[in-house]
Amino acid sequence: MTEKTQEQEVKEQTACCEGQCECNQDAQAPEEEAQPAKEETLEQKIETLQTALKLAEAKVTEHYDLYVRAMAELENTRRRSSDEIQKARKFGIEKFAENLLPVVDSLEKALEVTKDMEDDPVREGMLATYRQFMHALDVSEMKPIDPKGEVFDPHKHQAIAMVPAPEGVVAGMVVEVFQRGWLIADRVLRPAMVSVAQG
Repeated sequence: MTEKTQEQEVKEQTACCEGQCECNQDAQAPEEEAQPAKEETLEQKIETLQTALKLAEAKVTEHYDLYVRAMAELENTRRRSSDEIQKARKFGIEKFAENLLPVVDSLEKALEVTKDMEDDPVREGMLATYRQFMHALDVSEMKPIDPKGEVFDPHKHQAIAMVPAPEGVVAGMVVEVFQRGWLIADRVLRPAMVSVAQG
């Protein structure tokens, strides 16, 4: 029994070795076959990375374009705000100034009526008030429009009458000013009411 046992052990070891060799051969074959699979996977990964890179570059371009547009819009908003502030400073008193113009007209008419009363203290008081008034308007960038003898300008003048051209006056010239106009910071606050020579 001992001899058989030894023979059996030798056979078993031999079979086992042979089996291991076969196992090794079997194990090596899949490794050799797996290499092309690994190469395909690497190529796929490269393609995936290239696709991701292209998508990232497209996103960067899109975000940069949005950034440029946002900066341009911000600059436009800043410029508009600055313009609006400047206009508010220039024309903030426009309504108030327009309501004061009838007072100036009344003072001018009163001074016109009392022009023969040079020593009258009331007239002197009105004249002093008128001068202060005109100075205040001048400081507020308000300028009168008195276009007598000038060419009619529909943007600054309002023609209320057409009259035959007097001698030496060309057609289209302002013959008489019935009411002076006013500018505020180069904007027409009130057009001058005039008569115009017709040809």
